[in-house]
Amino acid sequence: MSPGNEASSQATPQQPGQHVPGTDPVGGQAARMWDAGMGGRGERSGREKGRRRKGDANAVVPEAAFSSYYGRAVLKPPVWTHEIAYYLFCGGVAAGSSMLAAVADSRGDVEARRGLRVTSLAAVGASAYFLIVDLGRPERFYNMLRVAKITSPMSVGTWILTAFGPLSGAAAVLEAAELLPASGLPGLARRAARPLASAAGAGAAVTAPLLATYTAVLLADTAVPSWHEPFRELPFVFGGSALAAGAGVGLVLAPLGQSGPAARAAVIGATAELAAAHRMETAHGVVSEPFHLGRPGRFLRAARALTVAGALGAVVGRRSRVVSALAGAGLLTGSFLTRMAVFEAGVASSKDPKYVVVPQRERIAARETAGE
Repeated sequence: MSPGNEASSQATPQQPGQHVPGTDPVGGQAARMWDAGMGGRGERSGREKGRRRKGDANAVVPEAAFSSYYGRAVLKPPVWTHEIAYYLFCGGVAAGSSMLAAVADSRGDVEARRGLRVTSLAAVGASAYFLIVDLGRPERFYNMLRVAKITSPMSVGTWILTAFGPLSGAAAVLEAAELLPASGLPGLARRAARPLASAAGAGAAVTAPLLATYTAVLLADTAVPSWHEPFRELPFVFGGSALAAGAGVGLVLAPLGQSGPAARAAVIGATAELAAAHRMETAHGVVSEPFHLGRPGRFLRAARALTVAGALGAVVGRRSRVVSALAGAGLLTGSFLTRMAVFEAGVASSKDPKYVVVPQRERIAARETAGE
């Protein structure tokens, strides 16, 4: 017997499932995988197989760990610049001012009405300017008017801005009719301007809530996590912020005897904004995290402090022109910082893949739990 045959005769018999080099038949590896419990497609549900494989050393595919492809973001960050944040703020100021101007008109508060109408026109003009600057070419705004698509927040918002702007502008321009002589043909034009201004101001006040909140729908309609997840709260944040900003304008410009509606609006707007912002910051798990970190977190904390101080100042400063004006300035600054915080938090959430992947896994786990 040759030495090779002698070695073969003394080899230990192969045990079931044991691999001996050089003796593996075709399909032997598949058989061993089957014996280890890695086969049996159709014997167990996908959820049961997932539980069987989790932590299994024999699993062919290891449990997935959180990562991104070469550290790249899952989403493409928004191309919007800070002009959009300024656009959001100016639109809110215009909307809030026009609503309070209609209240002042109904009360006969001439100085407050005039200041609020002029501010509304200036703010809506600035809002349109920042929007066109971000678009790059003015004709892009005009091209949006070629269609009306109710399912597109951008299309609806373009038409809202187009309706609000002329009404607000007419109400403000007609304030200049007070400079005309009281007699003759100019006097007739002066008298006709008053009801026309009231009608235009009322129309602007009706469309103002849409102007204040459609931008929240526009942000929430994107895939940006920190804009999309709080889609229920954002309209209340923006609406309350707009009313608080309009109240700030009234407190700064109106005489003390005509600042009562602005003070009450300050409390209502600040309460709505703070309550909705608190839920936005806390109710959406990891997606709420960007509102606490970095520049967005600093902006939002400062906005909260200024809004609270402004609302309190509006209440306690009813007899002090200085305190009332400082309260109004605080409300305006708080409204601006709120819009900046929301804008920057959304941009930050789009750059980190964690804010995209983790909520997706949580939703999958919740559906699997509900299906058990």
